[in-house]
Amino acid sequence: MEREESGAAAAAPPRGRRLQGLRCPGPRCLPETPGPRRERAAAAKKYNMRVEDYQPYPDDGLGYGDYPMLPNKSQYERDPWYQWDQPDMRYNWGEPMHWDFDMYIRNRVDTSPTVVPWHTMSKHFLLFLGTMLIMFGLGEIYPSYRPVGPKQYPFNDLYLERGGDPNKEPPEVIHYEI
Repeated sequence: MEREESGAAAAAPPRGRRLQGLRCPGPRCLPETPGPRRERAAAAKKYNMRVEDYQPYPDDGLGYGDYPMLPNKSQYERDPWYQWDQPDMRYNWGEPMHWDFDMYIRNRVDTSPTVVPWHTMSKHFLLFLGTMLIMFGLGEIYPSYRPVGPKQYPFNDLYLERGGDPNKEPPEVIHYEI
């Protein structure tokens, strides 16, 4: 009973080695693995890429397979005036998508270079933060409160509600208009 395997995952074991419980007497039952150049060309064709542009992810056990490693660029960096097949995504039919495509869509990360350098932005932020801290510190040292008068209540300063004697005449309270 002979067993045939195909694909890039099948490597040629040495002669006489068992393949999943079957005896392989020689090279006639071993799969013929194409050279790396042919594999690379076939994978590039599968993803509609040129062989020079095709670079697969390294095999680190995460299961990328032969998927191409595309540059980490957001869709903002793509030409907005080009006639895309899907203009809202700036994507053409048959074009390979980035492995982390959902991270680089237009309403997420923008990887395009900033107009203002980072060191200038950080200086401005630290200047703003320092100014605000100084202002809050001065506000704590020298507080300013609005002047207020004593609280005024209606109905003779709530005489009955505060436990006053209903048989007695309440003292007269003068309310001032401010």
